[in-house]
This record gives sequence, structure tokens and C-alpha cells, in this order.
Amino acid sequence: MFDTLSDRFEGIFARLRSRGHLTDAVVGEALSEIRTALLEADVEIGVARAFVERVRARCVGIELSKSLTPAQQVVKAVNEELVSVLGGETLRISYASRPPTVVLLAGLQGAGKTTAAAKLGRWFRQQGRNPLLVAADLQRPAAVEQLRILGAQAGVQVVSADDFQSESADLARPALGPVETARLGVDEARRRGRDVVVIDTAGRLAVDAELMDEIRAVSAATQPDYTFFVIDAMTGQDAVGTAESFHEALELDGIIMTKLDGDARGGAALSVKEVVGRPIAFASTGEKLEDFDAFHPDRMADRILGMGDVLSLVEKAERELDLDVATRGATRIQEGTFTLEDFLEQMQQVKRMGPIAGLLGMLPGVPKEVKNAEIGDGEIARVEAIIQSMTPAERRNPVIIDGSRRVRIAQGAGCTTSDVNNLLRQFKEMQRVMRSFTGGGRKGGKKAKRGRATAGMPDLGELLK
Repeated sequence: MFDTLSDRFEGIFARLRSRGHLTDAVVGEALSEIRTALLEADVEIGVARAFVERVRARCVGIELSKSLTPAQQVVKAVNEELVSVLGGETLRISYASRPPTVVLLAGLQGAGKTTAAAKLGRWFRQQGRNPLLVAADLQRPAAVEQLRILGAQAGVQVVSADDFQSESADLARPALGPVETARLGVDEARRRGRDVVVIDTAGRLAVDAELMDEIRAVSAATQPDYTFFVIDAMTGQDAVGTAESFHEALELDGIIMTKLDGDARGGAALSVKEVVGRPIAFASTGEKLEDFDAFHPDRMADRILGMGDVLSLVEKAERELDLDVATRGATRIQEGTFTLEDFLEQMQQVKRMGPIAGLLGMLPGVPKEVKNAEIGDGEIARVEAIIQSMTPAERRNPVIIDGSRRVRIAQGAGCTTSDVNNLLRQFKEMQRVMRSFTGGGRKGGKKAKRGRATAGMPDLGELLK
């Protein structure tokens, strides 16, 4: 989402690097470009103006750090203000002394509220909590069923009006409304000993009196500890204005930003804290349930400025990777016994962490050409298909794969023999380089080993082509 803004900042800072001193004129020129870049990213005009003035105050009229160049000084100031405008510190959830902690989700239809409810339930489970989801969106057809399906995938139970209605002996009892459903959901969470309850509510296509009355009534009936407004980041400044209306009605505690993996300009994310006065609490960066986490303003600021997000990458690896599999792969690399079978296993581990493009975006200093390289799920799937079309003996010892075997493998994988040849060639090169780094093949002595080590690793994009 922030790629265009990142590119603009990169160009501005590159031009600053050629300047010797940080004069008022130099700062003014850079800030003018920064303001333009923010406005082009759909940042609210008042937020952009205030942002630029605060950066100016940090760069002019103060004693500069002797260890920083002019460009670094501006980058430091911009980074600090980005952290501030994105919310400052990560919102820390405080749990109710008398469970359950009640979390109410509000927002317009189409913002991804129901999916966010399931993702939030999964997130609470990862924190060691035992949540319950309440489907109180009785307005949209299939909303309850959608949450039940997503809840099952997340491993979180879901209750709705039907569950409470069936318990009543009075068959003539009218159908429960959203307010009563939400209240009974909280009572049910308490009865089951759940320590968190997440309530999904109905939305509309636009803010209207009926919607506001309903959400106020649900809030009054459940007394939520946290009320989060779900914003679709793709809707830009309209979403920020809608958040203001909901904040006036509900006293929001934070924002859940969805679809941050989209190609919108990112203005909503950069404007909502300053305009609404409430931070982004959580962010959804993909369609999968695991593509969701607490929002870290400092990490997002670093990513916008091209500094990467190593902490998030490490946390994702800790959550998604199987330590035994990773250790086994590392051991075999060190022993020089790494096979195509091991490569397939490790590649499947990486897939669990999400799209490769997203992982590259978390690494600092990765060239733009590499980040933009088309290394997607399709390429990985093709490599998987090729390896899975091999026999166990062929995976362990690719040398035995002759012409007829290559034809058979290509047919089984639905690709060409050239694809099979490319994979085998690249894997052979990778094995050679691995041996050079791990001390394998000592015949050539130190001189030969140095030569192999400087040959360079094979290109990942080529390996996946």
C-alpha cells in the first residue's frame, strides 16, 4: 500500500545526500516535496500540513547531531513524525479483572468486519486467551454463517440468535434482535468461563440514524471494554470521516485497519489517528486468518522509509515455522547432505509465513528490483509440483534423473522439460555453493574453497522460474 509513498521518500532523501549543509532552503525544498508526496498518498490536508511543520521544527534551529548527515537528519525527523502520526505506541490490551473482556466491532458494510472478528478471535487465542465470538450481525444475509465458518477455521466457537432461541421452550417467542443477541452472548461467555468475547455487529452502506441507534443500543447492553472501528484502508479519506461519526456515537478505543495489502495510497492509515484521535490497534495484511496482528507504528514507519521490519519477520517465523523442520534443514546444509526433499520441506515452511513479496518487504536494504520481482505463489507451486512428481530416490539423488525421467516428471507436474532442467541446474548450483560455505569438498584446499565461496548464491527468482 505504501510503495508509492516509499518511492517518493527515497527519491527525496537521495537528492538530500548530495547536499553539504542542512540550510533553511534545503529543508524547505525537501519539505515541500514531502508535503506533495503525502497529499498524493491521500493524506488529509490538515494532517499533511501539521506533519510537515513538525518535521521543519525538528530540522531547523536546532543543533544537529555530528554523527548524522543532512539526509539522515531529515530521515530521522520524518521517521519520528511518522511514528507519531501512526499512533505513537502499540496499543496494549488490558484484560478485565472480572472476565470476560468484551470487544465490540463496529463499521460499515464491506469493511471486513466479520472476517476481522474471526481474525481477532484467533489473535486472542495466540495470546493464551479463550475467546468466544458473537454473531450479532443479523442484517446481512449469511453473515452469521460466514462467522461460523471462519470461527471454525480459527478454532474459536461462535454463538448467535439461533443458539439462544433454541434454548427457549416458548416456540412463539419472537426472533431475537441484535441487541438481545449481543447481551446473551456476553452472558454465555461468562457462563462458559471464556475470558474474551468479540461481538460482530451489522453495518450499512452509509452512516444512517438506524445504524447509529442500533450500535449505541448494543454498546449500552454489553458495556464493552474495547470498541474498535473497522476501516477498509482502500476507501481512503471517506473511511476517516466515517470513523469520526462512529467515534462521536461510541467513544472508540481504536481502529482495525483491513486490506493493508491492497494498492490504495494509504492516506487513511496516515490520517486516522490525528483526525479521530484514536490509534490503529490491529491491521489485516491479507485474506488469510493469520494475516492479522497488533499494529506497530514504529515498524510501519520503518517500512515506509525502506528500513524493513525485522522484528515482525522474526515474530512471524516464531509463530509459523516448525523449529524441528528448520533445524533439520540447517543441519543437512552444514553436513552437505541437503536434498530436493529437504528443499521442498523448507519451501513449504516459508509458504506458511505468507507471500514472498511480503517477506521481502520486511527485510532492510532489499533493492526495489528484488522486491518487485514476480516471485509469487504460482512459481512456488510449480517447483513443488516438479519435486512432488519425482520418486523419493530421485529427490535424494537428482543425478539419476535422465532424459526419460525428466519427461515423466514434467508430465506429472504439468510443466515443460525445460522447467525441470532449470530446477535441477539451479539446485545443483545451490548444492555446490552450500558445500563451499560448509567446508565440503576439501580436495581443492583453501584456495579452491575461497573461489567457490565467492561464486555467489543462485538467484531465487531463477530457481523458481
